[in-house]
Amino acid sequence: MKGGRDREGDQLLERGNKTKGNGEMVNRLVMGDHAAAARIITLLENEREAPETIELMERIFPHTGKAWLIGITGAPGAGKSTLVDRLIALVREQGLSVGVIGVDASSPFSGGALLGDRIRMTSCQRDQGVFIRSMATRGHLGGLALATQGAIRVLDAMGMNVILVETVGVGQIELDIMQTVDSVVLVLIPGAGDRIQALKAGIMEIADIFVVNKSDIEGADVTVQDIRMVQEMSEAKKRGEQEAWTPPILKTVATTMNARDLESLWEAIRSHRQFLVSQGKLKERRENQDYHEIVRMLTEEVERGVWKLLRGNGELRPLLEKMAKRKMSPFQVSSFIRSNFYIPQRGVIAMKRKGRKT
Repeated sequence: MKGGRDREGDQLLERGNKTKGNGEMVNRLVMGDHAAAARIITLLENEREAPETIELMERIFPHTGKAWLIGITGAPGAGKSTLVDRLIALVREQGLSVGVIGVDASSPFSGGALLGDRIRMTSCQRDQGVFIRSMATRGHLGGLALATQGAIRVLDAMGMNVILVETVGVGQIELDIMQTVDSVVLVLIPGAGDRIQALKAGIMEIADIFVVNKSDIEGADVTVQDIRMVQEMSEAKKRGEQEAWTPPILKTVATTMNARDLESLWEAIRSHRQFLVSQGKLKERRENQDYHEIVRMLTEEVERGVWKLLRGNGELRPLLEKMAKRKMSPFQVSSFIRSNFYIPQRGVIAMKRKGRKT
């Protein structure tokens, strides 16, 4: 049997080998290696908290910040994947590389992406200038998977000029996309409740560009009019403020999209980027993305810690039993945890008392 020093030596050697392996993996990634990108994204999905994965992402981070991030969001069935497929072909014609992250609902059996966006994107098969990855939400609300931000960084470091992020759908709580990308394309379809959706301030705030897809069916013009009406109301409120972006409204039929309509959409995306750069708003958006990423990480960490605390700490069992008998409120239990276990209070993470073990 090996002694303590031998075991420590083996652990150090293994750690050193992993560090060397991580360096080689990152080198392959920045050279555009698809296999390295796929491997790292898989680690993000399955082992995000593992030391190996964290070290990889720390090595990757300095190589990021160059790609243009575009979100494609909208209700299921709006034709987002078909639209993305057409955009990939156009962007590739311009000599730009494209990374695509398609976020799908999770399979109840495997936890993987249920629909698999890659199946519906056929224009770019075997193109080394295109990388497509389907990701499952795995129950996370907000329209994106928890590992999406990390996957974006991987494709950015890989050298992709444009990264398209397609969300699982859009709703009242699925607003993560606007905190993750630079430009948001909201895809609507005539009918299916979109006329009501267009009147909701939250939906209006998401979109930088509106696309009324399947515009060959009845009600497309009405949907466009509804969006314009809300825009006019919003602009009236903003009079006197500094120059603002007015999201253009485009009508498309993604399945039979002609070159002119497709180029109009791409031109709208380019115009939005130029606006952000010229008005100094791109830096503001990127800072906002960083802010929300940090908040998401901390929130997830605290939530995970609280779950472990509630399930594994014997001190809390009597409190939970009292709560079940309605002798103690959830507010009182939360107050006890905050007082004794030093988790965030009123949005501020409290310093641990010197010398105190938690």
